[in-house]
Amino acid sequence: MAHVVVVGAGLGGLRTVEFLRAEGFPGRISLVGDEPHEPYDRPPLSKQILAGQWPEERAALHCGELADLDVSLRLGTAAVGVDSGGVELDDGTRLRYDALVVATGVRPRRLPGQPDHPELHVLRRLEDCRALRDSISRARSLLVVGAGFIGAEVAATARTAGLEVTMLEALSAPFARVLGERMGRLCARLQTDNGVAVRCGTRIDSFLDGNGGIAARLADGSIVRADCGVVGVGTVLDVGWLARLGVPTEGGLLCDVTGLVEGTGNVYAVGDIAAWRHPTVGDRPRIEHWTSATEQAAVVAQRITGKQITRQADVVPYFWSDQYGLTLQLAGRCDLATSVEVLHDPGVIKGTVAGYFADGALVAVLAFHAPRLLNRYRKLVAAGAGEHEVRSTAAELASQ
Repeated sequence: MAHVVVVGAGLGGLRTVEFLRAEGFPGRISLVGDEPHEPYDRPPLSKQILAGQWPEERAALHCGELADLDVSLRLGTAAVGVDSGGVELDDGTRLRYDALVVATGVRPRRLPGQPDHPELHVLRRLEDCRALRDSISRARSLLVVGAGFIGAEVAATARTAGLEVTMLEALSAPFARVLGERMGRLCARLQTDNGVAVRCGTRIDSFLDGNGGIAARLADGSIVRADCGVVGVGTVLDVGWLARLGVPTEGGLLCDVTGLVEGTGNVYAVGDIAAWRHPTVGDRPRIEHWTSATEQAAVVAQRITGKQITRQADVVPYFWSDQYGLTLQLAGRCDLATSVEVLHDPGVIKGTVAGYFADGALVAVLAFHAPRLLNRYRKLVAAGAGEHEVRSTAAELASQ
């Protein structure tokens, strides 16, 4: 194994390089990224960096000099094609590989008819954050299209900065399809309690000339105006450059439990683009969580170096979101659940905990700023605890 090429210089790509070296890989490693920046962390883009609380340098993912990893960096260069032996870059270079790790992730989804307007943004990259931050600094109002975690965090950042914020969501409640109606309404309440105007069950019919700002005509004929806006309506896979590999890409790259892309012998995938076979459930979800990319990178490094596989990825996926001084934490897979039960209801948002069950077993837990409770239930998710054990635990914790 002389040369490993890693395409995608985000979290999953960089962690793969780091774990390869930590596992003792002695060969060449090339890290390809289409952004000119050294690898950086994306979660602060909707929070601390957008708010101007952190310098951009603080988001750097690698502590120390990248040169210490003995990696060949090809930043500001995109992969445009690949076959079983080499990756073609947009500068005309072809990198031959013995193993390829795909970590190119996703791109923001755009709405039909979404205009290229200087005050209408998406948020995925550092340049996106800079542009949105500049708009917010000059604005008095913000339109947020989509009440997902990107939209919710941007709304919280803008509202904390004093902007009037309107949030549009096509579903009956934010995250209703994933978290259920009750928890979705609680997510909406977190916004409305902080002064955001949340309009659910609302779709945009078209964008209009906003006289320098943003204007959207809704399906009911009403018009919403703001000085600037952000669209956060999901993502699309960055798979166009993979066509010649001859493997399915529609739902992500289908991988086994070690990250090997099925139908190949030397191509691996980590991060948002990867659909790993779950080690216990057996299906292939795409889990777009920060911790999953790190876990997957560690497994792939062991597989490539021929080490005994001692790690697992995505057994209990974990996600968090910071909004208005509260941290929402989610452990497990809500998509498997057939029922939801509120385990702790203090009567306010902070401290609320919900359990998600499938066939009587706890498969996920959602906590609103209750880290001690979350950590206790997270262990029960990993153990596949039944409803009786979960309720007993809830009663014990409530009495403490």
